[in-house]
This record gives sequence, structure tokens and C-alpha cells, in this order.
Amino acid sequence: MRRLPYIYARCMNHFISFRDVEDKEALLEQALSFARDPWQSEDAGRHKTLGMLFFNPSLRTRLSTQQAAYQLGMKVIGLNADQGWKMEFEEGVVMNADRAEHVKEAAAVMSQMVDLIAIRSFPGLTDRDKDYREEVMTGFCKYSRVPILNLESSTLHPLQSFADIMTMEQHRSQDRKNTKVVLTWAPHIRALPQAVANSFSQWTLGYGYDLVITHPEGYELDEAFTPGARIEYDQDKAMEGADFVYAKNWSAYRDYGKILSQDPSWMITSKKMDLTSQGKFMHCLPTRRNLEIADEVLDGPDSLVLKQARNRIFAAQAVLFGLL
Repeated sequence: MRRLPYIYARCMNHFISFRDVEDKEALLEQALSFARDPWQSEDAGRHKTLGMLFFNPSLRTRLSTQQAAYQLGMKVIGLNADQGWKMEFEEGVVMNADRAEHVKEAAAVMSQMVDLIAIRSFPGLTDRDKDYREEVMTGFCKYSRVPILNLESSTLHPLQSFADIMTMEQHRSQDRKNTKVVLTWAPHIRALPQAVANSFSQWTLGYGYDLVITHPEGYELDEAFTPGARIEYDQDKAMEGADFVYAKNWSAYRDYGKILSQDPSWMITSKKMDLTSQGKFMHCLPTRRNLEIADEVLDGPDSLVLKQARNRIFAAQAVLFGLL
């Protein structure tokens, strides 16, 4: 197994991955409590400011985290770093190119002006070592003097996965170890990161669910995120008896960033959901209708996608509350 880089080691006062969660059951109960009563701690963040830095655009993540902060009484400042502002993360570099600011100064300055920093940054999908070093999150963790919150990084999307755990907790009918969860690859026209799949695997296994991962050969994830999961290359076989089916596209990890297949037969249809044990369908959104998932599944009574999206608020609220 590959040794996890710095960013996945426990980093006190930051929320970067599942490994930063010291008491997973307490965090889950807090999130579920906020789902029942969103305004119960509306003064917890009084006179506190959340700075949100987006190197990539966002819909659910931006709105849910901002709403979560408001429900704790926080002020929010949002910055779009993808609009002509390039930041340097390398040490000892001569900055004579197009990057105008180093993370050393950026993190230090933001730390003097806000109480928490939330960051979203995607991978380039060309250099695996660089992406998996997580230079953005690592740089801000190293030079920030306030807590860092991961709104999705090159390899992980912890707030999404925490909301997914909340959703399964609200809908499971038996204990976790006997609840079969299937993470299935789905076709897409673009090369997408492994972040959601990595993170969902890490959180699902961390909470003790029975996880099966199914995908065409060549789409194996980094084993650092999947210890204990069963790998099945036959999608129909994987879905038999499933309680939850989570569909998501990701590009290849070994043949990094490549699209190895666009096989339409991997799309989730009602016929495939019939193989499950009255299974619930999940997806992080956005999704390409009738490419990844057929309309009848996405709009059907067993689809949890909108509930997952709403739970993003309370997942973020519980994490912010803990960081405060």
C-alpha cells in the first residue's frame, strides 16, 4: 500500500479528510441534530468570518457551506481565485512567470482577516504525483494560522462524503456492517477526478459499511483509499442485493487522467436497480442525464440525490461548528 502523503495525516484544527475526524459518531450526531434544528447554535459563530477561496467554480458546495455558516451566525467572504489570479505553491521558486502571489503570503494575510479558510481546488489530471501531493491544501495547511476546511481538493471531497454518510444513516434499515453499498463507475464524456470516489470509499469504510466498488478494468482507485472494499468488474453482479447504489464517473488512476472506456452499458437504469434489494440511488451531482443515469432512476421514488444535496448544508454546519 502506498504511504499516504502529508495531507492525509491528522492535521489538528483542520478538516481535510476523514482522518481529521476524531469522533466520527459524535460528528455524525451533530450533523443529524442540525438537520432537525438548523438554528440551534445560531450564535456559535458570532463575530467570526469564514473566508471561502474557489480555484474552481461551485454550485452545491458554495451555497451549502455559505448557508451553514449563516446558520451559525458567521459572516462569509467569497473569493474566486480562478478569475485571472494565479498562485505559486512551489518552495524556493523564482517567480518570473504568470503567478503573482505565493501561498506563504496569501495564507498568512487571509489568516489575519478571517477566522476560518475554506478552499476548493481541482486536479490537473496530467501529473499524478503533483495532484496527489495536494499542493494547494498542503500549502494552506502549512502557512495558515487559522483552520482550513476542504471544499474539494485534487483527491478528496470530504464534505460531500460526510453528507452521503448522513443520507445513508437516515435511510438504512439495518446495521451498517450488513448494509451493502455499491460504488459504481458510470460513463462520461470528460475526464473527471477520482476525488469523490476516493472520499466516498474512505468515509463509507470508515463508518463500517459493506462496500463493493464496481468499474471496468483499468479504473482501479488508489488502494490507500479502499482497504477492505470488494472490487467487482461485473456491474450486474455487484448490484445484486445492494441497499444503496452510488454512481459516479472517474478517470483512470494508473493510466492517470485517461478515459479508458465510455461503455454506455454502465449507465444506471431501472433494470439495473431491479437487481438491488429495493436499493436507494445516490449521486453527488451534477450528472449527465441519460449518460450516467437514466431519467427514470434519477427522477424515481428511490432517488436520494436531492436529499444528499440538502444534507450538504448540515454536514458543513457540523464541521464548521467543530472548527469554531
